[in-house]
Formats: sequence, structure tokens, C-alpha cells
Amino acid sequence: MEAQTTPQRVGRWVLGLVLIGQGVNHFIMTDVMVRMMPAALPAHRELVWLSGIAEIALGLLAMRPQTRVLAGWGILALLVAVFPANLNMALEADGWSEIPSWGLWARLPFQLLFGWWAWTTCIARRP
Repeated sequence: MEAQTTPQRVGRWVLGLVLIGQGVNHFIMTDVMVRMMPAALPAHRELVWLSGIAEIALGLLAMRPQTRVLAGWGILALLVAVFPANLNMALEADGWSEIPSWGLWARLPFQLLFGWWAWTTCIARRP
């Protein structure tokens, strides 16, 4: 395993903490997360809890140098898996009167930012 720069290590830890915090939110704000789910998906509550568990686990794995690459790939996969819920939220803007429509759409590119963050801190090799 190759050494990481200090910014990569710090970035990994912050990413891990953000994921753990968001994962915990899946259990605190379950009803809000369930509202995001596309109707075509089954077992909304259970999928919210499963994604919360995945976020917590991946956050913990990202913090460990030995599991950071696995965590990085898992985070990228999770971002792909939850994208339909985020897109559904933007498409169903009328159901989210507490958030401006532009804010719902502005959330989507942040998934690319999180993917870049996971890639650069967990997966990318440094010379």
C-alpha cells in the first residue's frame, strides 16, 4: 500500500465523517429520505436504512488505509445507486415546497463532486 499525502489523509477522514453523519441521518430523518424514493422501487424504508448502513460502513472503511480503495469503489457505487432518489426529488419538486426547485436540481452535480472526492482521497494513486 502506498503512502498518501497529508491532504489525501485529511480528505479521507473528512469524507468518512461526512458519510457516517449522512448515514446516521438515514435513521433520524427516515421519513424525509423515504419521500425521495422513486415509486417504482420497493421497500422504501428498508432501502433507506440499507443505504444508511452502507454509508456508515463505507465512511468507516474510508478512514482505514487498509480499506480505503475498497471504500472508494463502494462510495462510487453507492452514489450511482442513490442517484435515482436524488433525481426523483428534483423531478417531483412540487412535493418539496420547503426547498426551492433550483436547489433540488443544484444538488445533483454534488454527487459528481463526492465521486471526485472519493476518487482522489481513496482510489487515486500518487507518484
